[in-house]
Amino acid sequence: MERFFKYSLTILISMLAAGEFFQVIMRYILEIPVMGLEEILVYPTLWLYFLGSVNASREDTQIKANVLDVFINSDRAKLIVRVFADLMGVIVSFWFTYWSWDYFRYALKVWKESPTLYIPTFYAECSFFIGLLLMTTFALIYLIRNIGKLLEFEKIEKFEQVEQGA
Repeated sequence: MERFFKYSLTILISMLAAGEFFQVIMRYILEIPVMGLEEILVYPTLWLYFLGSVNASREDTQIKANVLDVFINSDRAKLIVRVFADLMGVIVSFWFTYWSWDYFRYALKVWKESPTLYIPTFYAECSFFIGLLLMTTFALIYLIRNIGKLLEFEKIEKFEQVEQGA
């Protein structure tokens, strides 16, 4: 999966850079406007945005404000906060995914086309649902993983208490 993200994100960003470079050369140097290039660049832009977000969710490297970690000394308490944050993340992500599912169905039913090149916009619009679905899946995986760590932490603490009492 890492290889998929590595190559797909590289290809998408390269397509955007090449398209923008071509647009600048044609428009500002040769003074020949290229009609429809902006429409074409919407597709890799949306996919890059959502696949980049999915990759950050997969790696668990998205931006977080772990302010409470500064004030909490206990590893157990930090893990409880992490589980709570993951739970809130899953709830919000599921909510957005539910909304994007409605939009996905709408885009499929309406089947709009871009104004200049008549390319179906569904291929760009479906990135919302697919990206949010994958982000929700990874958020759920991390929630389950952190709940497992918390339960393991609880077992270790109980075992240590039993040993100290004996």
